[in-house]
Amino acid sequence: MSLVDLFASARRDGAVLHFESPDAWMQGRTLYGGLTAALALEAARGADVDLPPLRSAQIAFIGPLAGPISVEAKLLRRGRNAAFVTADVRAGDILGVRAMFVLMSNLQSAIDHTNIAPPPTTIALEAAEAARPRGAGKFFTDNFEFRHARGQDSEPEFLRWARLRERDGVDPTVEVLAAADALPPAAMPLFGAPAPISTMTWQINMLSAAPQTDDGWWLLGARADYTRNGCSSQFMHIWNARGEPIAQAIQSVAIFA
Repeated sequence: MSLVDLFASARRDGAVLHFESPDAWMQGRTLYGGLTAALALEAARGADVDLPPLRSAQIAFIGPLAGPISVEAKLLRRGRNAAFVTADVRAGDILGVRAMFVLMSNLQSAIDHTNIAPPPTTIALEAAEAARPRGAGKFFTDNFEFRHARGQDSEPEFLRWARLRERDGVDPTVEVLAAADALPPAAMPLFGAPAPISTMTWQINMLSAAPQTDDGWWLLGARADYTRNGCSSQFMHIWNARGEPIAQAIQSVAIFA
């Protein structure tokens, strides 16, 4: 089920959106985190009329989500430039995700600075090889195409080209949010054997009010700078196909190894 189909299937009951978790978007026993964030954003954008673009999101993954899902968004405050909206995602009576979204218009500024370029060793999209074959349709990664953007993954760092297989009609910001969490935890190359993991919190800052790329491809990067005592802290980036920065994030991951 594509994102467009999933959003079209939603049932609205007042301020609450209702979805049915599709098997093809599961991540183990819970709904894929990027999709959950995208559903929360979809609900948040309906909390008021003519809301500005997404600027920042703070997301807490509290518990697993599966089966019938409800998303309730609430406008906390709206000023001249920014609006603050919360969204709670539940499976029945169980709170699975709580999100805070900051939506803000671009402001005129004399300051123009950026220092977030893709790594110089990045393999160009045209030369990149496919990174993962399509599986049986029971894991969220089957909704994406991936290509290697660096050599062997021996360090706690991943770099991949990625795009949604079905993206026609998807809002670009929703598309970015859905794709931005598609990499494995960056600490995974440190594992001696497969082990359970669980994302706890994720903060993502949008660096473009109107993200665009070529042919749906985004460059995703994740780097774990600290992994100790069952907790990993990782930085994440997303660039478009032209190497322009689109989003930057930090994530806390529990590792049961």
